[in-house]
Amino acid sequence: MRVAIAFANSLALVVVIGLLVKARPILAQKSLGHLLFSSEWYPLRSQFGFYPFIVGTLEVTALAMVLAVPVCILSAIYLSEYAHSRLRQLVSPIIDLLAGIPSVIYGLWGVIVIVPLVRSVGTVLGYRTTGYSLLAGANILAIMVFPVIISVALEVMRAVPMEAREAAIALGTTRWEMVRHVMLGCAARGILAAIVLGFARAFGETMALLMVVGNVVKVPVSVFDAAYPLPALIANNYGEMMSIPLYDSALMLAALILLVVVALFNLAAHLTLLRISRTC
Repeated sequence: MRVAIAFANSLALVVVIGLLVKARPILAQKSLGHLLFSSEWYPLRSQFGFYPFIVGTLEVTALAMVLAVPVCILSAIYLSEYAHSRLRQLVSPIIDLLAGIPSVIYGLWGVIVIVPLVRSVGTVLGYRTTGYSLLAGANILAIMVFPVIISVALEVMRAVPMEAREAAIALGTTRWEMVRHVMLGCAARGILAAIVLGFARAFGETMALLMVVGNVVKVPVSVFDAAYPLPALIANNYGEMMSIPLYDSALMLAALILLVVVALFNLAAHLTLLRISRTC
């Protein structure tokens, strides 16, 4: 059993080493700082600047979390403290179903519904946009992280000791005051971990985002501008034009950057969850 768990945990390290080996040619010719902060992306000229892709990934993920977090936390509070048990039993399978829907289905739904809606809103506000934009990608990502954040936050809230709730109610507080001052205080670390897990899930999403975000190599300055996240860059280009020197190495470096960022966020969420027991 120890050998089995050691093998399972070593896979991540093997992936990192493999990506690092494949990314060595471009790192040998250009500094990591230049690659991360350059906006020049011209593979035919051996210019590989990841800055537009990194900014696009961060912006679409951050916007998705701004849209998703309030809805998810309020939903978890309602299901934990206000909803009848029958409603909770009805909603839980639906949340699990949302988590199991393939990302390409979300992408198709985004092309059919979200993109035209964003185009209409942009036209009304005076922006010329095709609809394939940061805002469209953020809406799809927000929907995709709903089940992750709601499920983890709900479990954390339900884990708050009943004695803490009853003591607050006995002191004359209202239900909402108990939720705000006691339950959320005890569950704060777990809720933060849920948000971090949702961020990591959104940061690494590929297919759905690729279909609605526009895939234009530029730094977006508006939510109605197109962007080009790192996962979409890898999915769109790997296997094509590999005869261009350093192209393969550049894409492997993009994959390594993506993996490291997602791993750091997952590690932060895991460490936060380990400390939940000390919050109350």
